[in-house]
Amino acid sequence: MNQPSSPFSKQQLLPQEETLEILKQKGDLFIGLPKENLYQEKRICLTPDAVNAITAHGHRVMIEAGAGEGANYSDKEYSDAGGTITKDTKKVFGCPLILKVEPPTLTEIEMVNPQTIMISALQIKTQSKKYFEQLARKRLTAIAFEYIRDDDGKYPAVRSLSEIAGISSILVAAEIMATTNNGNGLMFGNISGVPPVEVVIIGAGTVGEFAARSALGLGANIKIFDNSITKLRNIQTRLRQTVYTSTIQPKNLLKSLKRCDVAIGAIRGQDRSPVVVSTSMVENMKKGAVIIDVSIDMGGCFESSEITSHEKPTIEKYGVLHYGVPNIPSRYPRTSSISISNIFTPYLLKIGEDGGLENSLRFDKGLRNGLYMYHGILTNKSVGEWFNLSYNDINFLIF
Repeated sequence: MNQPSSPFSKQQLLPQEETLEILKQKGDLFIGLPKENLYQEKRICLTPDAVNAITAHGHRVMIEAGAGEGANYSDKEYSDAGGTITKDTKKVFGCPLILKVEPPTLTEIEMVNPQTIMISALQIKTQSKKYFEQLARKRLTAIAFEYIRDDDGKYPAVRSLSEIAGISSILVAAEIMATTNNGNGLMFGNISGVPPVEVVIIGAGTVGEFAARSALGLGANIKIFDNSITKLRNIQTRLRQTVYTSTIQPKNLLKSLKRCDVAIGAIRGQDRSPVVVSTSMVENMKKGAVIIDVSIDMGGCFESSEITSHEKPTIEKYGVLHYGVPNIPSRYPRTSSISISNIFTPYLLKIGEDGGLENSLRFDKGLRNGLYMYHGILTNKSVGEWFNLSYNDINFLIF
């Protein structure tokens, strides 16, 4: 006598634990690394060592010829690491998973195949409504690396690049003060019998902290301003020494700016950096003093700041040298590339282990936080509200 057929498939009858194992079968990734074409952008998402680690796990990496040159990585280093080099840009953008530092341009999105996965910076302030409409038309899945959270709820990419920006701000100031750069001739360093350089740091976040560390390491006197008492308390703890800290009160700030040799602007806002230092405050600063406005990419926190370039990094206003180059980490592309690569590599290996991005998004809340476009559907509330676009909660789409 024949057994009646079950209404359930064998797959459905498996215990839940086994089902999860089936879901998490290892997947092979095919990653494309195009050359960054944006002006002054010389970083690359993966170093040859990272490509070696990824290809050793059975994944494929295709690199556009010359993509690593800005960070002093040759095509030979990438091919020796197991990567495939091609001069065909379209071929690289044809890969199912594309990694970029800068957001793709509209022209680059045209080269991408439908249903591609794109991981890059989002830089919401520089985007347009058309950009997101183009991503939606191609049904792309897009992740912004600056929004990816780690297990502690922190943003590793933002922190790494902020560390570099903070250290860079002091190194840049030291360069500008040299007379070879028409500076005032003062030198960082605790020289016996010579008063130390006075540095004012506005903002006690990661940029401010690493600027403070570098300035202290070079023997400077520092004063840190921020309106968050918690941040000021934390920076004291992390620096492991007592330094001058103050909330941002115009009278105190003006007094410190009058005496300082270097002022670092490292304060951020929601949509734009608040203007904390007025033009009249800058007029009262010493002749030959240096302003490094790290917040310039969000509008700047010095009223007198202007965007400058790596070719002509400073402008003089009221006898004060202003440095307003956005994206300071691109000044040190090799260090920045290693830093970005260190963040990308574990995620890529994990996506491969999980059997693809779909599963990683289910299991990894931090990675899901970076997702802003899922198969052409906008999933980021901030983007939706900023550009007046409809958006969906990713949790309803994935589970």
